[in-house]
Amino acid sequence: MRNSSNNNDVNKKCLQFQIAYATIRFARYTAVKEVNMMKEGIHPNYQQTTIKCACGEIIETGSTKKDIRIEICSKCHPFYTGKQKLVDTSGRVDKFNRKFGLKQ
Repeated sequence: MRNSSNNNDVNKKCLQFQIAYATIRFARYTAVKEVNMMKEGIHPNYQQTTIKCACGEIIETGSTKKDIRIEICSKCHPFYTGKQKLVDTSGRVDKFNRKFGLKQ
């Protein structure tokens, strides 16, 4: 009988610990953090700007620079347009397999 009551006490304490731990973790992630204002006079001016690509694409965004000119954008870059040539590495794999006598 005594063993049974000890087990119940241990189970209650374990459950209490699990509840307390879960509450602490939940409170940690849901707590509202204080927001400090930025210091005056040390940050650059953030303003609306236009980015102009050599292909003619114009992108409106925000930046600390007034006007930005670029050579390549997502409209003309080979990776994004699908015109990029992929390097075939199967020759390297075959060479490795032949070198070490591995069968495919």
